[in-house]
Amino acid sequence: MSVQLTNRAKQVDRKPMTFLESIYLWNIMKGMAITISHLFRKKATINYPEQTRSVSKVWRGLHVLNRDAEGRENCTACGLCAVACPAEAITMEAAERLPGEEHLYREEKYAAKYEINMLRCIFCGLCEEACPKDAIYLSQTIAPSNYARKGFIYKKGDLLIPHPVNEPEAYQKALGEKADNNKIKKEPTIPETA
Repeated sequence: MSVQLTNRAKQVDRKPMTFLESIYLWNIMKGMAITISHLFRKKATINYPEQTRSVSKVWRGLHVLNRDAEGRENCTACGLCAVACPAEAITMEAAERLPGEEHLYREEKYAAKYEINMLRCIFCGLCEEACPKDAIYLSQTIAPSNYARKGFIYKKGDLLIPHPVNEPEAYQKALGEKADNNKIKKEPTIPETA
């Protein structure tokens, strides 16, 4: 016979069941009482398209490719975001800026093709941290559902933030709280001199 070190193990009772126990009436009544009690509780679900659940300020949602104040793309296709991505969800192809495209791209090199596979993405934010040009960030927009796998592969046109000069309202809305955070970070403090 082995020695028990804890009192967790219980000896199994092997006595025969009574008639009431064999028809399981008591257990059915207990189960029905639990089910009926849940009918009167507050519902945990929300009506998603009409209502949205509040999320934390540090919550990571859909990716956004950023532009500067003049509307030029920040991405220089350096590939650091693709290398930093542990799920290998980001693919890109670089191209050289042609003469006359200075109003479209900030640097000589830009991302001609930029795709994120949202089925692979784990929303870790490493792409945002790796980017030296602040070209990509994770917004607080909830990723919409889709019925086909192709709908989860976001191309450059889907990811680009609206043009700040042509669509200023949509641009500010897309920035969301990031705009407030940037204002706080970028406003220099001038020391008072007496």
